[in-house]
Amino acid sequence: MSNTPSPSRNPDSETDAVLASFRKSIDNIDAAIIHMLAERFRITQAVGEYKAKVTLPPADPDREKRQIERLRALSEEADLDPEFSEKFLRFIIDEVIRHHEQARAK
Repeated sequence: MSNTPSPSRNPDSETDAVLASFRKSIDNIDAAIIHMLAERFRITQAVGEYKAKVTLPPADPDREKRQIERLRALSEEADLDPEFSEKFLRFIIDEVIRHHEQARAK
């Protein structure tokens, strides 16, 4: 018999210790994701400034393709939907390219 409340019960989500524990873990993971994204964008901003300085194009389709393939494989290993991972990475790449284009325009 499990200690987890049954789904048929409607526990008060404010006082349910199990739910509160799950949510605390989710909140911690969300905070880590935000900090990791912030660090990633700090680095890609420096890349964009460098590319602008040495007149390299903002986008690198070959690298993007390799990254997507690599992260799809990592996703499969981690039992995460590779389609979701690719969409997420594509969103990040598109934002990075936008930043690189802005750096080039300065």
